[in-house]
Formats: sequence, structure tokens, C-alpha cells
Amino acid sequence: MKYRLLGRTGVWVSEISLGAMTFGGKDHPIYRTLGGLQLDEVDRMVGTALDAGINFIDTADIYSDGESEELLGQALKQRRRDVVLATKLHAPTGPGPNDNGLSRLHVMQALEDSLRRLDTDHIDLYQVHNFDHITPIEETLAALDDAVRQGKVRYIGCANLAAWQISRALGVSALHNQSAFVSVQAYYSLVGRDAERDLLPMAQAEGLGMTVWSPLAGGFLAGKVDRTGAVTDGGSRRNQDGYAQFPPIDQERGHDVVDVVRTVAVRHGVSPAQVSLAWLLAQRGVTSVIAGARRLDQLADNIAASDLTLTDQDLTELDQVSALPPAYPNWIQAAFAPARTPR
Repeated sequence: MKYRLLGRTGVWVSEISLGAMTFGGKDHPIYRTLGGLQLDEVDRMVGTALDAGINFIDTADIYSDGESEELLGQALKQRRRDVVLATKLHAPTGPGPNDNGLSRLHVMQALEDSLRRLDTDHIDLYQVHNFDHITPIEETLAALDDAVRQGKVRYIGCANLAAWQISRALGVSALHNQSAFVSVQAYYSLVGRDAERDLLPMAQAEGLGMTVWSPLAGGFLAGKVDRTGAVTDGGSRRNQDGYAQFPPIDQERGHDVVDVVRTVAVRHGVSPAQVSLAWLLAQRGVTSVIAGARRLDQLADNIAASDLTLTDQDLTELDQVSALPPAYPNWIQAAFAPARTPR
């Protein structure tokens, strides 16, 4: 396993990280289809990951209504020091009007609840899971800064925020000499390259770590669904109730991408999933790719992507079939960029 620095911190995290969305929820209408793993299965999954060199595990308080955190906490009882533990808050965790969002009230309550469920006295990376359009960002950042100063949180990060929202938050933190976001978690894949337009350039400019969720686009890039919709080898969560279009994919274009992924996979004698993950690891600014799995063989296959080095030919072919058309103002800035080169 290879390791990369988490943003401008001095913390090394594995370039493949373990996602815990598949932990728990065997009776939940959605999470049971994503995994529904119970303690014995979670123990094996976590043990396999740590033994392979993974030291970064990501979960959230919303996953399986908190059961993911509970099971992860139990699985880490003897190996807590071996892990950079990350969780997230924002989504509803109860029926009350204040059981969601990023108010000081909810941040403090959600943090205590996550600490209890994870059975730990601190969280290494505490991330806001989405944007709260009601709570002033100053209130959220002040609450998170307090959590860091109390020693309950080591670092703070964010997920699913727009580049301008993150930039504004960094400015507020700097203005008030508060702990600032060190990382951003975003959806990024060969069939979802929107992050390249603003998020990735911003993260690189600000020195933020970039962790990637759904790198296989809900299993689509594992290549187990053909153009007719036929499924092989169990398919993916995209075939499960509630996740048919998550994350959204242009199906026709997506299958063109998968065709090339399969070609590259055959060239190297590996799975399409490994190719898709290795492509992400080859992208500038990516710190860690979060791999979630329902079975140990899936996890082992994902971990093996760390050993796959794609050739220039592979990367060119994958880029050509998956690249997005330039968006404004990117295209006009690119058009004028040569003028800044001395003749």
C-alpha cells in the first residue's frame, strides 16, 4: 500500500481507504441493499483492510442510522491507533427539527453521538457532509474549532460542497484564526469528472486533500452491467431499490467509457474496477480513493488497484473517451492562456 499526505497536514493516509457505508442496516430499506454487513463480516472486512496496509476509514452518522459507526467502533477496539478515523455530520439523525444541519447545537450533539457510537474519545477527521443553506458558515466553523480545541477532533474537512463554498469557509477560518478544512470529499469517477472543473483546481491551489467517494459510480465501472441492462456477478448498488440513478450517469456515454475500461483491463490482466481506481490514483490532486465493498473478494480486488500502474497509452485512451467538454469560464481562460507565454 502507498501513502499520501492529507492536504497540508503531516498525516499520511493510504491511497486506498475503506468506506463503511456497507456496514449495518440489514433491516433498513436502502442500506440492506448496499451491504447490510453485520459484526462478524465487518470484523473481517476491517481486518483485511488493515492487514493490507489501509489506515484510513471513512463513515458517517447517517449510514445505517448510526449502526455503521457502532459496528466500526466495535471492530476497531484493539486497533484504534492503527487508523485515521473519519466520519461526517449533516443529514437527519432523528425526527426533531434540530436533528440535522450544521448549527452549533447539532454539531455538538452529533459529535457526542458519533464519539459514543464509535467508542472513541476523538475523531481524526470530522467532516461536514453537505452544505447547510440556513446556518451561517461562521457558526459552523466556530463550533468545529471548539471541538478541535477540546481535543475531540483532530482535523476538520468537508464533503459535497461547491468550490466557492469551501473557499469562503477557508477565508472565514483564516480571518478568525480558527481550525480550517484540510480536505474535501467529492464524487469523482471516469463517468463523473465534474470535479475537474472547479473543485480539484481549488483543492490543489489551497493545499486541500481530495478524497473520492463512489469511484466506481455505484458499481457501474466494475463493468457488470451491459448496454441491455443485463447484470453479471451480482451487479452493483445501481441495480438496488433507491439507487438506480445514484450517482447520475449518462448511460450511453458511460457504456462507451466502460468499453475502453474493459480493453485496458484485458491488456493488464486485471478487473475493470482496478483500472477505474488506478485511473483516479493517477490524477493530480487525488489523495485517497474510498473503496466500499460488500464482499471480501471485492475489497481485495479494489486494494490491488494500488499496485496497478497505467501506461501513457492507457491514460490517453481513458481520458479521450471520458473527458467532459470545457465549461465556462474554463474554456475562455484556456483560450487566452497562451498569450501569457513569452514568444
